[in-house]
Amino acid sequence: MKNLLLTLLFAATVTQLYAQSDFRQWAQTPPMGWNSWDAYGPTITEPEVKANADYMAANLKSYGWQYVVVDIRWFVENDKAGGYNQTDPRYVLDEYGRYLPAVNRFPSAAGGKGFKPLADYVHGKGLKFGIHIMRGVPKEAVAKKLPIKGTSVTADQIYTTAMQCEWLRDNYTVVADKPGAQEYYNSIMDLYASWGVDFIKIDDLSRPYHQAEIELIRKAIDRTGRPIVLSTSPGETPVSKAEHVSTHANMWRMVDDVWDTWPHLTHLMKVAEPWYAYIKPGTWPDCDMIPLGRISIRGERGKDRQTRLTNDEQVSLMTFFTIFRSPLMFGGDLPSLDPFTTSLLTNKAVLAMHRESTDVRQLFQRDGKVAVTSRNPKTGERYLALFNISDNKEPATVSVNLAELGVGKQARVTNLWTGKSLGKAETTFSVTLPAHASGLYSIR
Repeated sequence: MKNLLLTLLFAATVTQLYAQSDFRQWAQTPPMGWNSWDAYGPTITEPEVKANADYMAANLKSYGWQYVVVDIRWFVENDKAGGYNQTDPRYVLDEYGRYLPAVNRFPSAAGGKGFKPLADYVHGKGLKFGIHIMRGVPKEAVAKKLPIKGTSVTADQIYTTAMQCEWLRDNYTVVADKPGAQEYYNSIMDLYASWGVDFIKIDDLSRPYHQAEIELIRKAIDRTGRPIVLSTSPGETPVSKAEHVSTHANMWRMVDDVWDTWPHLTHLMKVAEPWYAYIKPGTWPDCDMIPLGRISIRGERGKDRQTRLTNDEQVSLMTFFTIFRSPLMFGGDLPSLDPFTTSLLTNKAVLAMHRESTDVRQLFQRDGKVAVTSRNPKTGERYLALFNISDNKEPATVSVNLAELGVGKQARVTNLWTGKSLGKAETTFSVTLPAHASGLYSIR
């Protein structure tokens, strides 16, 4: 009995400490993990989640990859690939209007266990577990006037049809100042915390920007006492809300979904320009998922395939994501990884830059050329990413004056992807790149 009391006291103390801590402490470096969306859309199953978790634990965990995230509509029994079943979806909810995992897809959720058994499985691998939800209150909960846990309010008393998601009609908007609104979000976050959720991606939150619901969510997560990383989605998050989102979320999308075509990456680079100033420990502008490897097995867009990006384009994508210090959420099927894709996810020097660098800034983006730099306060080295984003067939030379990097007239240059020394540069560093290619360098 004494040991039990001590255990309970310790657990209560830890919970209190988390509740008092700043949510930024939960993501001091950009989160890294796997998300089911690009490969499985709204149809992911428990065996597939476990297979990806197993692969991550065995092959990627030692490189810093740790989150396993179940994306959209895990609470629908009869969803489909290539879009969403919005004709006759069979939702699974509890008596308080909270979504539960569909047992036909997640058998361990039977008996009201929710995602706890699956989260326990992922935690047992030394990894962290995440889920996706839609903003708002379920339409079905409203229609059935289900009670909000711990209150005398019912779901039909906290909703509005205004600002309903345009592309997925499962939920209604929560009216933030209605009695029961905060309590509804409290109730779902309490449920997720009891399951052991470490990461939550909330959709239809950033574009348009639902400030009132974001504030409800922040309070609800903090109240649980569990360190749940909050990701808002999708973009474009308005830059005018940069200060607000950076005080409420750990990561936020800058763009809509990034798929495996070159214009998605060049659009992202342009949209990212005003966000460099907000790259800070605990709060990260988010480039979206990494659409590499085998994707769209049962995805929303296109057929089962290897990424359509060329090798040069894949390196350019990973170079930009890592020097920008975006969260890294891989979208391909991990058990299907090929050696080339694996090499992009396990480069220790590149991942050290992603984890440790500071002062990320763009030097220029003009004439089809981009230069981005940062520095490592531990080693003193400067990082430099150069891109030829032009569609011209002829290669282009991209040059940077060393003085712009804060280094002397001479510097040793190393190719960060290959580890190969490129000798010394004097005054200026230049590289000639084919169309859509890039270079990533350490300069000392």
